[in-house]
Amino acid sequence: MEFNNENKTNTDNTEKSYNEYKPNSENSHNSSHQGRKKGKMGRILGLTALALVFTILGGAVGAYGVLKFTNNNISEINNKYSQYLNYNPPGFAENKDALSVTEIVKKVAPAVVGVSTKSRVNMGFGQSIQEGIGTGFIINDEGYILTNQHVIQGAQSVKVILVDGTEVNAKVINYDASQDLAVIKITDEVKIPGKVELGDTDSIQAGEQVVAIGNPLGKEFLGSVTTGVISAVNREISIDGKTLKYIQTDAAINPGNSGGPLVNSRGQVIGINTAKIKMEGVEGIGFSIPINSVKNRLTALSKPILRIGIYARDITTEVAKKNNLPEGEYVLIVDVVEFSPAEKAGIRPGDMVTKFDGKPVKTVEDINKIKETHNSGDTVKVNVTRDGKEKVLDLVLSE
Repeated sequence: MEFNNENKTNTDNTEKSYNEYKPNSENSHNSSHQGRKKGKMGRILGLTALALVFTILGGAVGAYGVLKFTNNNISEINNKYSQYLNYNPPGFAENKDALSVTEIVKKVAPAVVGVSTKSRVNMGFGQSIQEGIGTGFIINDEGYILTNQHVIQGAQSVKVILVDGTEVNAKVINYDASQDLAVIKITDEVKIPGKVELGDTDSIQAGEQVVAIGNPLGKEFLGSVTTGVISAVNREISIDGKTLKYIQTDAAINPGNSGGPLVNSRGQVIGINTAKIKMEGVEGIGFSIPINSVKNRLTALSKPILRIGIYARDITTEVAKKNNLPEGEYVLIVDVVEFSPAEKAGIRPGDMVTKFDGKPVKTVEDINKIKETHNSGDTVKVNVTRDGKEKVLDLVLSE
């Protein structure tokens, strides 16, 4: 995605001149009167010119005048206005915890990594290897890294590029395509260079300073730093058919920045840079996933993906009517993977899943959410309807 309107103001500076007043020679007897008028006019013009000078120089001269006045009358002002001198309007209190951009980068950059992937892509005449790169950030001492799901989607191999340029092996632990989140883990024995501190997005406000760190456009620009502000919070945006709430920022975000951190003035990660509006004439409109919407997913995403081994689709009452299927809302099994936990449990194509682990389900997402609460080796009861009869099958989850 990318919007941009550039407003330009043209200032028309008109130079004005004043002709000197000259008495009429035919009325020389009025010369003294005209002289007085000339003097009066001169004073008027002088005052006018002085006013113009102060208009132009008001920022400098005016400030000096006020400063001089307050220095001469400091005691009087202190006595008269002491109750107002230390007043800070709400929302403008000094942030004593704020770091400079340099300090923020020093704190966060060691934990920011490049995520390099290789995928097989069908080209019509055969398969080709496609390389991609995104960004991620280390969230713990075990080398777990948070990034976007679209960064690792379809990857056959994943490598991580550390802050010093070292390239190490990694693997995908888990992902959530609906929220565009993924967790990968460094698998090589290496010293973890750093980890981020997660912030709180419930209290952020438009106008706050932010820093984005990432790898725009490829490996040549690893660790690039851009700055900006929070342009808006809780901005509802539809991306690939999914509508989610994002943080909007004008910090520059480009391809390759995906999965990288958006950092507040305390050096805390408040968002995951994900998308930008990409249109001609539009700049400075990027979007980040709020970190608070990620925190409650980290435990599940840090566990290996548990396999069921099914291809399924959601069936609504409307879809059922159009396709002569039994009415109701359920999950229809389209296909079953050979040797998978589903096949071993006796699940078949055409089965209608109505309950999973004893809980009613209407969508594949419902099944996945329940599955995330379990561990490898757990047995889950699956209620299916087959040929008009209900069956309860035992499914053993595995990685």
